[in-house]
Amino acid sequence: MSARGAAPRATPRPPRSSYSDLVRIVIAGGTGFLGRPLAAGLARHGHEVQILTRRTGPLPAGLVSWQPDGTAGPWASALDQMDGVVNLAGAEMAGRRWTEARKRELRESRMLATRSLIAAMQVVTARPRVFVSQSGIGYYGPRGDEEIGEHEPRGGDFVAGMAGDWEAEAARAGDMGARLVVLRTGLVLARDGGALGQMLLPFRFGLGGRLGSGRQYVPWIHRRDWIDLVRWSLVSEKVHGTLNATAPNPVTNREFTAALGRALRRPAIVPVPAFALRLAFGELADAVLTGQRAVPRRALALGFHFRWPLLGPALADVLTR
Repeated sequence: MSARGAAPRATPRPPRSSYSDLVRIVIAGGTGFLGRPLAAGLARHGHEVQILTRRTGPLPAGLVSWQPDGTAGPWASALDQMDGVVNLAGAEMAGRRWTEARKRELRESRMLATRSLIAAMQVVTARPRVFVSQSGIGYYGPRGDEEIGEHEPRGGDFVAGMAGDWEAEAARAGDMGARLVVLRTGLVLARDGGALGQMLLPFRFGLGGRLGSGRQYVPWIHRRDWIDLVRWSLVSEKVHGTLNATAPNPVTNREFTAALGRALRRPAIVPVPAFALRLAFGELADAVLTGQRAVPRRALALGFHFRWPLLGPALADVLTR
């Protein structure tokens, strides 16, 4: 990622003996589907976690109210003396039709939140040493059945453009000397939210099935593997740059729906035609009807171990918790 000009130098922090004791973490977007379990998982491993939230008024310990408007505010002190930042802030991609206003909201929520974090890092006296920023596997655009590693170029559609610009904003943390890790995350499997949470009800009623042709690839990851990947990115000095946050074995949408039907012991034989998805969701449907056969080449090469590399066991674990 390209440099963007020198930022003011913060007071250097005395070095620690290793990254294994990197314990003080700020999470932006820490109250959502991914942020809540990530914060809990980090706390179980002994990390001190501060969560930036849009909520106002009296807040419980560990939560700090912020306004992600592209600037730093009084909340910026929450980053001072902290070891790492995890940036998950951004409006949910699915659930609503993509009008032009909605697309602006999706984009601005990511850009402004990231700019606010960068602005905060510029004003604190001791900056976080690690900046882990969320991105999406849609960065690559529609790629058919081509296997995609991290060095493939950006796609040309709306999602790819937004992801690329989001990553460029996060790159400014690297310009300030932080170790930057960007996670291009696929479909995260958990029963209490996300895309899988939305799919469960129709499947349980026997109304599930492939979307469109079903030939598009679904890059997925178990949520606990995703949490482990984030923590590993925070504490492992060797990890930097871009990682595909996906399981090693992506499947087609047809294979995914069949596996989910088996896991729920329900038929998965009611296809959803492409035209119906486009009528209901507009441009969002294109992101669902196309896909990426993305694989985590860099995470595997650096030694990360996936506990759930195969979809069947991953779904079984998710659905029995």
